Order: sequence, then C-alpha cells, then structure tokens
Amino acid sequence: MCGIAGVVGSLRGRPDALDRLLPALAHRGPDDEGRYADDFAALGQRRLSIIDLATGHQPLRNAEGTLWLIANGEIYNYRELREDLQNRGHRFLTNSDCEVILHLYREYGTQCLDRLRGMYAFALWDTEKKQLFAARDHLGQKPFFYSMQGGVFAFASEIKALLALDPSLRKLNLQGLDQYLALRIIASPRSMFEGVHKLPPGHALIVEPDRSPKIWRFWDLHYAPKLSGSEDELTDALEAEILVALRQHLASDVPVGAFLSGGLDSSLIVAMLARHCVGKGFPTFTLSVPHPSYDEAPFARQVAEQFGTEHHEGTLKLNLAESLPNLVWHLDEPSDALALCTWELAQFTRQHVKVVIGGDGGDEIFGGYDRYYGYAYAGKYARIPAALRRHLIGPALKLMPSGGWYKSRSHQMRWLHQMSLLEGGARYSGSLSYFYFDTASRLDLLTAGSRETLQGFDPEACIKDPFNRLQAAELDRMLYADAEVRLPDHPVMITDRMTMAHGLEARSPFMDHRLAEFAARLPCDMKVRGKSLRYLQRRLAARYLPESLLSRPKQGFASAMPYLLRNEYHRLYTTVLPRSQLVADGILRGEPMQRLVGEHLSGAADHGNRLWLLLNAEVWYQMQIKGASVDQMRAALQG
Repeated sequence: MCGIAGVVGSLRGRPDALDRLLPALAHRGPDDEGRYADDFAALGQRRLSIIDLATGHQPLRNAEGTLWLIANGEIYNYRELREDLQNRGHRFLTNSDCEVILHLYREYGTQCLDRLRGMYAFALWDTEKKQLFAARDHLGQKPFFYSMQGGVFAFASEIKALLALDPSLRKLNLQGLDQYLALRIIASPRSMFEGVHKLPPGHALIVEPDRSPKIWRFWDLHYAPKLSGSEDELTDALEAEILVALRQHLASDVPVGAFLSGGLDSSLIVAMLARHCVGKGFPTFTLSVPHPSYDEAPFARQVAEQFGTEHHEGTLKLNLAESLPNLVWHLDEPSDALALCTWELAQFTRQHVKVVIGGDGGDEIFGGYDRYYGYAYAGKYARIPAALRRHLIGPALKLMPSGGWYKSRSHQMRWLHQMSLLEGGARYSGSLSYFYFDTASRLDLLTAGSRETLQGFDPEACIKDPFNRLQAAELDRMLYADAEVRLPDHPVMITDRMTMAHGLEARSPFMDHRLAEFAARLPCDMKVRGKSLRYLQRRLAARYLPESLLSRPKQGFASAMPYLLRNEYHRLYTTVLPRSQLVADGILRGEPMQRLVGEHLSGAADHGNRLWLLLNAEVWYQMQIKGASVDQMRAALQG
C-alpha cells in the first residue's frame, strides 16, 4: 500500500517533478520513498510496508532494467502467479507481491490484467518501447488521477500531488460541482478540477511521450447467465467464494485486524474469519457513538464476545469545525459525514494495526439498499393513471409536513410519487438526486452564467447510462450502476483517503472481483425478495450470527451525525453559507441557499442533506480554489 506518482514527457523543463509530487503523498507511505527517472519518464513511490518488508522497495525492475514499476495496493493471488511464472523461467529479484506484474507484462503484455486478483493502481514504464502502461483495479479500490498539460502526462494517487506539480490545475470543474450537488458523487473520469481526470475502475491506459493517453476497459461485470441450484446449494457456494476471498485478503507480513461495526457485513466477515481462518484473538475495532438509538457498539461487542476476538472499542469524538478542513484536504473533493466517522475509526485502528479488513461493497453486490425494492414499488404505484397522480395525489402529498427525518413516512410517500413520474435509468438516478438537488432545485441554485456553461450537461447521466446499457432485470441494472459509479466514487473513495491519511491499509473482501462476478450471476430473488434485502447473504449469515443481530434494521455509521452535531451543523450553516465564496464568485445564488437554511432551521423542511453538500462544497472551494490553508479554514469555521 502506498502512494504513486510520475510524469511522462520532456523532463528537461521539470527536473523537480518528483520533488513536488512525492511530499504530497507522504501520509500514504510513511515507511520509504523510491524514484526512477530517465529522459522520458519519472516514477516515484511513497511506501507503506506490508509484504516483503526487507526487499520490497519500489520502483521494482526486471533483471535487465528495461521495465520499471510503481504500484499501490496488493496482488492477493501473487503466490500462485509467482509459482507459475518461475516454472516458465522468470527470475524474481524480490518477494514483493507486486513484482508479478512485471513478469506477467513480459509474458502476456497488457493482457496480464486478466490474471491479477487484488486491489491496485500501478504504472509500468517500458524503456524499450518508451511507453507507460497503467491500470486501476476492477472495482476501483485504489485511485489513479492524471492530467495532460503542455504535452506532459502526470499521474498520482491523490489530486493534491498533481496540484503541487502544477498549481494552474486549481480550477473549478463546474460539471463536477453540478454532479456533486445532484448525486453526492463526482463520477469517473470527471473530478472537481477542470484539468484533472480519474482513470475509471476496470480501465487501463497506455501513454507515450508527447501523446495523449489511449484508455480502454479491460473488465466488466456480467449478470448472465444466472446460476442455478437450490437455496442451500447457492448458500454453500457463496460461503465458499467468500472464504477464498477472505484467505487471500489475509496475506501480510504485518498484523491484520478488522473493522467491526455490528452491522451485517463486518459481523459476517469477522465471524467467518474467526471460525475458518484466524481463530480467536483476532483484533477487531469499533467506535461507539453517544446516541443510544444509533450506537451499534453493543452489537459489535456481542459478535466480538461470541467469536473471541481481541476487541478494541473507542468513542467517536466529534468536532466538525476541527475536523472538516482535514477531511477536505485529504479527500481533495467534497464528500459527506461518512468521512468524519471513517477518519476517527481509522485513527483509532492505526494505533494497533497497519492493515484492516472492512465490509465495503456488501450493499452493492448483495442488494442492501431500500431503493432496490423502492424502485419496484414505484413501478406498481405508476399503474395509477398519471393524471390522477399528478393532479390529485401529488397536490395532496404537498400538504403533508416535510420537516421530519428524510426517511419519515411523508418523505417516503413523496419519493414514491416523484419516482413514479420517471422511468428506467431516469427513475434510478432520480431516486438518488431526490434527497439532494434535483434538476429544478439545481437550476434555482445556479446563477445564469453557470446555467449557460452547463447547458447540455446531464449530471445524472453517469447513473442513467450504465443502467440503460445493461440488458438485464431492473434490480441487476441498479446494482450494476452502483458497482460502476456509486461504489468507487463514494464509500470506497472515502475509505481509501481516510485510512491512508493515517497510514492504514484497508482491504474489502466483498469487492474481490471474482466474488462480485459470482454475486452478479445470482438470481435476483437471491438478492432482493420483496422487502427482504441481501436475501442469500442473510441466509449465509444465519449460520454464524444470532437472529437478534440479523433482524435489526440497517443503521449506517454516519446516521447519528445530524443528531449528535445538530447545533454545530446549524452554527456552520448560519456562519459559513451567508459568506459563501461560491456566491461571491457568481457560481451559485445566495437567495435559494439562505431560503434552505431558513426552512431547515425553522423545521418547515428537512434540508439537512442539501445543506451538508453546500457546506462541504463551500469549504472545498475556499481551500482548494481560493487557497485557504487547513489552519485558516479551521479558524474560520471556529469563528
């Protein structure tokens, strides 16, 4: 695990490129630094030592010195690959898992990607071809950002490194802001910076000096043909697939622990690890929250006691004004309250271990969100004549109070009604944007100049396109869109930045691409059956966990934040947003922003999600575009 960066192109004018890039990534790799440079390329890495502590220094090279590699992540099947390559005559110089990439490339060229199983972003410089080959893992667990300026291709694990190399990149991408306000994500290949791009998950590129990169998709999820078998047989098969992924994810030369929230994903992972892989005494980590209705720590404690883990429990410490500038600096893009929780948990966990296993991906591959069955309900509701829904039911719903929690009955009914007016991918993307800024509310918020610049841009197309592209049942189309877009660009992005901010490697077995392929081919009713979510995963979990844990409603780590930080949220809304630089610079309108604040604080409407997006966007803009430092932003937030 580490941070990687480099440039391809004429280096005569930029001999200090790595001096600028690498310090910005030091938090990702506090253990070591390595460099390679010639007349056409420079590669650098900051290393967090996990496997082959003694000889795993990067850049890695082949024996002839014609191939040079920097890699971020882990290749979980490296032992099998290494044995096969050695039988083919390849001579390894280290015991590093990532060295297999060099030899696979020599043996198979760019098709080496078909053999890798892991989480990774890497860049391989071929000195003979004068060509950089780079790739990002199947589901986007590891990041890869790049820019192309003045004939020089630059890349890095985080945007801040590219900004350190070329400060002229600090330009707002208005499309990125529009998409963030609509969906709470900025989807690949877009970023919040006009000249910075994300390599999408499951994609690779080749670039030569003074040429634009050639990018292609090397992997995709397929949801057919469907698997057959009884429920018992499919449950057995799922158990076997998860166990393979778990055993591979334990590969490490340093201690490994696991996040244990008390939810289904982390509890099942810990239970299976304890019973089949590591036995008792395995380190687990959770944070309690000082709000009994949302505290999952008692459930985590129950699982830890049942399986005899070495359990570490801390308490979530909440100070938004103190933490938010740190979060925005490490994320490089605005996000949500999940980042605050993950930041605290990662900081707590890093005091004990260097590698931690988590449950990212469970919702998206097994079917864990309410909207998956809500979409079907909207279709049934849409059978009511449209005129009746528009002219009678719709106006009646507007009379219902809207100041309660966003999952209240009135909000659910409004959501159902609004979704019934849409179809296909538009309905699914609308099921997300409903809770943030839909088209009408964004048009009201944007200035006339911003609206003109964004003319023709559809921020929800990143969800609509994969949904509409897949020829499958509606549930699979939703899962596909989430796996391709929402998963890598929201929870996984947050996990990567917040854990790496503390030099902690996070691994997600449910995002193993072979397991994801298996789950995709499960029959739809093995994922969502009526209002029963994660049907087969729950069936498997029943072999390990008590019914009291399985039957409780999904909460989510960040659910308590609006309640725990209510007063601080309100203070920031009323102090930061009235002085908005996004408004001062003619990007957003102040009047609708203040109307949202007034309605929210008076209890007339629940705009908590929308105001949080605006607050994050404002803090990001002041720091990343206007140049406020972390300390300056913290002082401004603390008043």
